[in-house]
Amino acid sequence: MLADIVDCLSCPVCRAGLRIDAATVRCAQGHTFDMARQGYVSLLVGSRPPGTADTAAMVAARAGFLDAGHYAPLADAVAQTVRAHVTRRAEHESSTETSDGAELRAYRGAQMEAGDGPGPAGRGQGPEIVEGRRAEGRAAPVIVDAGAGTGHYLAATLNAVTDGIGMAFDVSKHAVRRAARVHPRAGAFVADVWRPLPIRDGVADVVIDVFAPRNGPEFGRILRPGGVAVVVTPARAHLSPLVEELGLLSVDDEKERRVARSLEGFAERERRSVEFEMELGHDDIAQVIGMGPSAWHTDATTLDERIASFISHNVAKGRHKVTTHAAFHLSIYEPVPRSSPVP
Repeated sequence: MLADIVDCLSCPVCRAGLRIDAATVRCAQGHTFDMARQGYVSLLVGSRPPGTADTAAMVAARAGFLDAGHYAPLADAVAQTVRAHVTRRAEHESSTETSDGAELRAYRGAQMEAGDGPGPAGRGQGPEIVEGRRAEGRAAPVIVDAGAGTGHYLAATLNAVTDGIGMAFDVSKHAVRRAARVHPRAGAFVADVWRPLPIRDGVADVVIDVFAPRNGPEFGRILRPGGVAVVVTPARAHLSPLVEELGLLSVDDEKERRVARSLEGFAERERRSVEFEMELGHDDIAQVIGMGPSAWHTDATTLDERIASFISHNVAKGRHKVTTHAAFHLSIYEPVPRSSPVP
């Protein structure tokens, strides 16, 4: 819920802290932002148009495809990667406790259990866990999902990190409407990753970025010391043979260099491949194309005809679905310490 994350937000106009006041979010300087009935707030300001935002149709396609479980192995990989980092951090913080019984440091004793994967959390995974941590003097891990879309990967992560708080933002209000309700411990707001983020300095333990634009300087600013960015990008073989057979956009040779440039101030600590096969029917194929960049470059009628033709060739061979390869790079990036100036 928005109330769980408002202390981590900052006013996009003056950078002051924000608080909820009835149906608005406001700062001490009087800048006010209306909360939508779905429970999110838009923190986009200024007349400059935001980056390309997913349309309602693209968001609906994404929700349908992801909710069907086609990318479940990827969602689980993201969730377990974040969980492992938060667990290591908890153990490190616990080991640094002083012998005189000083106040427990953040995250000590965090009890994290793997959840049931993507989707709303079940019993025992709501905000009461976070309140319990606060009552014990322990801060809850804060996980920011940049360009979150529907919040699918954040929900999976919060099911794995059972005492975490999730912050989902996207430039598309259609996506944020869904993200605001994706998990009891997630709050959502509209923001543009290319602009200064309305998030306070050093509040995030992990930034998740799945297929979204990356803003290295801003990610580094909002991460607390020891925080990391978990970044997922498509590999060259992603969505084969659909890319070749349907003339979709492919991953170009410059993709990795663009990712590295966008994460200025970070170093890639770890990378692994996540690959699996999917069995997709006509509607599934239309959704996976409709939720991605090819949706901006393909006429819907023409695409439907191409899919139908492709499917018919498979049916003629006795296969009613198309075996499609999913391939991703999952990387962990750490901020690079800034060198001290030479006196």
